[in-house]
Amino acid sequence: MATQAHSLSYAGCNFLRQRLVLSTLSGRPVKIRKIRARDDNPGLRDFEASFIRLLDKITNGSRIEINQTGTTLYYQPGLLYGGSVEHDCSVLRGIGYYLESLLCLAPFVKHPLKIVLRGVTNDQVDPSVDVLKATALPLLKQFGIDGESFELKIVRRGMPPGGGGEVVFSCPVRKVLKPIQLTDPGKIKRIRGMAYSVRVSPQMANRIVDSARSILNKFIPDIYIYTDHMKGVNSGKSPGFGLSLVAETTSGTFLSAELASNPQGQGAAVLPEDLGRNCARLLLEEIYRGGCVDSTNQSLALLLMTLGQQDVSKVLLGPLSPYTIEFLRHLKSFFQIMFKIETKPCGEELKGGDKVLMTCVGIGFSNLSKTLK
Repeated sequence: MATQAHSLSYAGCNFLRQRLVLSTLSGRPVKIRKIRARDDNPGLRDFEASFIRLLDKITNGSRIEINQTGTTLYYQPGLLYGGSVEHDCSVLRGIGYYLESLLCLAPFVKHPLKIVLRGVTNDQVDPSVDVLKATALPLLKQFGIDGESFELKIVRRGMPPGGGGEVVFSCPVRKVLKPIQLTDPGKIKRIRGMAYSVRVSPQMANRIVDSARSILNKFIPDIYIYTDHMKGVNSGKSPGFGLSLVAETTSGTFLSAELASNPQGQGAAVLPEDLGRNCARLLLEEIYRGGCVDSTNQSLALLLMTLGQQDVSKVLLGPLSPYTIEFLRHLKSFFQIMFKIETKPCGEELKGGDKVLMTCVGIGFSNLSKTLK
């Protein structure tokens, strides 16, 4: 680019990942000031610094300037390079924190991305690797990102606070994305899940399964919850257990919910029965919200629609999460794109909560590194 792209300025530590990911894709530098400036411990946290290092690994020629206290960050993005990368994530946040952003960037790198991430695979804050594998990967396939090398594999599980998990993510490269028309959510046809336990009795997973089924069996017979008990070195460094549930509809959309036990030494002990029941209720809540994309992946779907060919894309979502609303504002500042938002109140054909139909015309973003299809 011959001309210096117009730099954007923000204040505060919120939505740091959104700003850096959109900056990388649009090529516009971003300056973020007052990052926890009034905090007792000011500046960037370890997990944010680790995220910036990860961006540096998958790009070529990025310029990152951080002041001494870590309260100001200037990021001038380089070219998305990709290739084979290994990264040790901070154990303060889950691998999902890093993976969500990689899902946005991976289709547009120069060399197909194959990345090994180490850290916490399942925690109570970020989407777990199980949920991203079950919901975000099928979503990317709708946009035409698919192939032999498209996979997300959990090699080891790691629970907080120790971590010790490991996942491998590989993604093929695409020149352009297909526009999508996801307006019919369909009806729930089956529920699948994964109850996992590490460094505790394997019986814990079975107790979770029984309690989750006690609620879900009232609604649908086709339920299968796998149990996954990892042993030895594959079980990470800390004990814990949890459950992730995914409901699949007749039109091929996936809605998910998940819960994990409290980290060792923090909070009260959780009974596996309670965890299973609560997770089942969370899934029912997510199904009530409905839409063609669950609340975890709303922003990913909207980003891929924005970057699609210059054609109309439509998606029906449940109520927008605050994170998604802020993401729409950022899309406007980075890509000057506005969505047409129509509310669809729940009526005869739409069950559950009020829905939102999001429509936009893609900006025709193409992967510059990939000259031939």
